[in-house]
Amino acid sequence: MDIIGTILWPIKWVVELILVAFHWLFSQIGLDPAAGLTWVLSIVGLTVVVRAALIPIFVRQIKNQRRMLEVAPQLKKIQDKYKGKKDQFSREAMSRETMELYKKTGTNPLSSCLPLLLQMPIFFSLFQVLNGAQSGHAGVGPLNEALAVQFGGASLFGVAPLHQSFQGAMNANPPQVVVMVIAAVMVVLMTGSQFLTQLQIVSKNMSPETKASPQFKQQRILLYLLPFVFLFSGFAFPLGVMFYWLTSNIWTMGQQFLVIRNMPTPGSDAAKAREARLAKKGKLVAQDGSIVLSVEEAQPAKPVTTQRVQPVNKNRAKKQAGKK
Repeated sequence: MDIIGTILWPIKWVVELILVAFHWLFSQIGLDPAAGLTWVLSIVGLTVVVRAALIPIFVRQIKNQRRMLEVAPQLKKIQDKYKGKKDQFSREAMSRETMELYKKTGTNPLSSCLPLLLQMPIFFSLFQVLNGAQSGHAGVGPLNEALAVQFGGASLFGVAPLHQSFQGAMNANPPQVVVMVIAAVMVVLMTGSQFLTQLQIVSKNMSPETKASPQFKQQRILLYLLPFVFLFSGFAFPLGVMFYWLTSNIWTMGQQFLVIRNMPTPGSDAAKAREARLAKKGKLVAQDGSIVLSVEEAQPAKPVTTQRVQPVNKNRAKKQAGKK
């Protein structure tokens, strides 16, 4: 029994539904249904729908990261309490107190990986859909046999089959040089976008406390390690899957830029830059990063003073009335 296939079946059905829906839409506006560009745009549309659906998860991830920063001092106290104690009882006690702290504060250290983990089944489902289409096999859902044959035979610019990878093009007889060039460019773009996304987080959106922690050193290592993983594994991806992954990376990079600019981590360089921008606009910022009020509103109102009216006698009043 194919357990993975059974788990991915409903995801593949939804992937095919969105993919076929966008293919129908682009065909209706005049694009060639069999062209590789039409299917590439359909894959881009699929990516946008998937990432838009994950926005609530991403917002939850940001909020959890904020809570993790708040509990970091308490977590450090627990770690210092059991520092140097390597016996089984101490390790269990530290683990228990840590989990109680997470439960009490409603934090989850694994939530930062949630958007990526939720995307992986979609990624593998698209991979299987492409592999099935290459053989002209109908999918599990709306991708019927006719569309599967069309999808499997679609070529970008008429020379680069979407089901082909750099590795497959290199092993072809004769080697497909154009496919290899396009695939190499795609791999470089995928790796570069992944690196820039992580770089803007590490360089701009971390507080001094986080940068002083051992976790930051690990993240710095991953900053340079992960791109190499994509660099080598990407050569085995079909072009169609590469377009999904590249579009997703560009979405993530733009999304992170907006979050770092508008919702930076308190105490980070990005937070200081945001405060400076708001100060130029005459706005004040609270410690949690929220806008409190404008500078004009923050200034105390000047007391209203009334001029005292001097009393006058009757004769003087008559003279003033005669002058008017």
